Amino acid sequence: MVNENEMVPPIPQDRSVEEPQVLSLDNICMIYGSWTSTSQFSGCRWVWIDSLGNVQLMETQNYIRRESVLHSEVEALHRRLRVCFSIRDARTLGQIARIFGTDCKDLIAMFKEPHIWPSFTAELERIETLQI
Repeated sequence: MVNENEMVPPIPQDRSVEEPQVLSLDNICMIYGSWTSTSQFSGCRWVWIDSLGNVQLMETQNYIRRESVLHSEVEALHRRLRVCFSIRDARTLGQIARIFGTDCKDLIAMFKEPHIWPSFTAELERIETLQI
């Protein structure tokens, strides 16, 4: 207990100033697939974000529902790659084909170790063909 006349020492506080951490993404095309078991359609969305974090282009598309949510993610990537690789002017939209991003961990794992995903062999071959 502190008496009114006693001075309470100030609580030391950490005075270090932390610099915000910034992640530079360069130009990136984020890909999202959507899927529900009860819908007739699946969907996908692509967002092109420039190196300053500004959205430059956003597109959505529906297609006949795929077998699973992961199939929908792969289909979204395939459709976006097909568009990017068909673009002739590399100074504009063609630049977005350099880096792709996704929030789907399974899609990333599929490209790291495709032999573990035999049911996606045909889809991965279609994507590989586009890259050639």
